[in-house]
Amino acid sequence: MLEKPGIGGKTRRGSKTRTRVRVVEDGKVRRRPDTLATEEPMETRLVTGGSTQTVAVTMRTPGADFELAAGFLYGEGIVTSAEDIKRISYCVDPEVDAEQQYNIVNVELRGGQDYDLRSLDRHFYTTSACGVCGKASLEQLELRGCPVIPPGPEVSAGVIHSLPDKLREAQGLFDATGGLHAAGLFDARGELVALREDVGRHNATDKLIGWALMEGRLPLSDHIVMVSGRSSFEILQKCLTAGAPIVCAISAPSSLAVDVAREFGMTLAGFLRGERFNLYAGSERVTVSPPTEETG
Repeated sequence: MLEKPGIGGKTRRGSKTRTRVRVVEDGKVRRRPDTLATEEPMETRLVTGGSTQTVAVTMRTPGADFELAAGFLYGEGIVTSAEDIKRISYCVDPEVDAEQQYNIVNVELRGGQDYDLRSLDRHFYTTSACGVCGKASLEQLELRGCPVIPPGPEVSAGVIHSLPDKLREAQGLFDATGGLHAAGLFDARGELVALREDVGRHNATDKLIGWALMEGRLPLSDHIVMVSGRSSFEILQKCLTAGAPIVCAISAPSSLAVDVAREFGMTLAGFLRGERFNLYAGSERVTVSPPTEETG
């Protein structure tokens, strides 16, 4: 599953793109260089049983593409372990435009197994803004046999308060571009374990889970996943599949995200602002000292 360093002498696009802008300030205009977050399509192809099938196209920031593909397939239940994946590579088909070869990822699955691809029908085109298109329901997760997350760990409110600043401090690409989301994995003490960035929250989460899959660190028991922006059904689905008991987000969750958290025993925190956050599910994992509670 090693990444090829080059294809036909071509180099892939980086995660940052240089441009020039006109800055209008105090009634004056000046030109200066600027850095943008790169956004390009990535086509994920499954290679199994002698056939190749496109299963998803997503707009993403180039970088950690193999983790993105692996994490996406794991989150959808297509693969259940790193051993299901024989090889991941970029496209080397000479008929493909050389400029697009690094935008096509082939995931070769091991033979002799039946892979249910029906869950991928709704994923043929994914945008960086809204996640996958199509209906998503709790029944899909139940039919896939996703287990309820077991109790624990307990984390202090102070740990959760500290996560946004730690996530932001680790966002190197955001510093350069100002236009990227992040997904971070923290331990129960609030120490950062890994972080991935992308123009899409769900892509960043897939990259993080793909890293954990290929590093043999799943399930993510006793860990916290923190995402920038809001938490959606897609984010909770991916974290549930990875076994993450606690999910935190800078902004608000969707109603279906809350439903997933409550149905499957996850802790969901949102609106992390300074010394304040909202708990939408799983409050038993968060300790507050002194343990007082007001109603209003």
